[in-house]
Amino acid sequence: MEIAELQRITGAGPDHWWYRERRDLVARELRRLGGPGHAVDIGPGTGDGCAVLLAHGWSATAVDPVERAVELCRARGAEAYWADPRLLPLPSGAYDLALAFDVLARYDDDHVAAAQLTRVLRPGGTALITVPCDLTLWSAHDVALGRVRRHSRDTLAALIAGAGLSLDAMWSRNVLLRPVVRLRRHRVDGWETRHRGPVANRVLGWMMAAERRLPAAGGLPGTWLVARAHRPAE
Repeated sequence: MEIAELQRITGAGPDHWWYRERRDLVARELRRLGGPGHAVDIGPGTGDGCAVLLAHGWSATAVDPVERAVELCRARGAEAYWADPRLLPLPSGAYDLALAFDVLARYDDDHVAAAQLTRVLRPGGTALITVPCDLTLWSAHDVALGRVRRHSRDTLAALIAGAGLSLDAMWSRNVLLRPVVRLRRHRVDGWETRHRGPVANRVLGWMMAAERRLPAAGGLPGTWLVARAHRPAE
């Protein structure tokens, strides 16, 4: 994540529907996992994920290749390191949970970063991964975010398996908004800069909440994929 992107995220504010949804995703998964443990957030950006982890009683470690992101995570109370996700300065088998949100799609050698994710998890530990999906949605927006690919379900499943993780679940997000995203993304020449007022922000948040209540929505095409996997017991 580049400095410019961090500035955009920070400028969007904590109530922005997209980043609120990501925080809610982490909170839901923590409730599913039960008691607190040790977690690492790879590519944490402004540290929202670390804040959720800490609020739920988890210890939080962050690794990011951007120094400003490391500073923001430390300000949240997390232990944080400046390093490449493909070479994590962390002990093997030390973490109960690893988060990698929109990180793996930034590297041509994403298999190296995925293998590092597996290495730092304890046997039985959980990985929660998100990636942008559907190559037909590729646009200047992806380039501005430093992405090198958008995944399909098959390519993400293969990446996870190749890293030595066992896939537990995979589902789509932004299913309801996908038609609008597909129409608009090819009309902008970079980062989506259009400001959304509080009403639009609220409506978009409602749509994401409604999507969670539609049982079949997770199997339909969206704009990003979420995968939950675990490191098999040795």
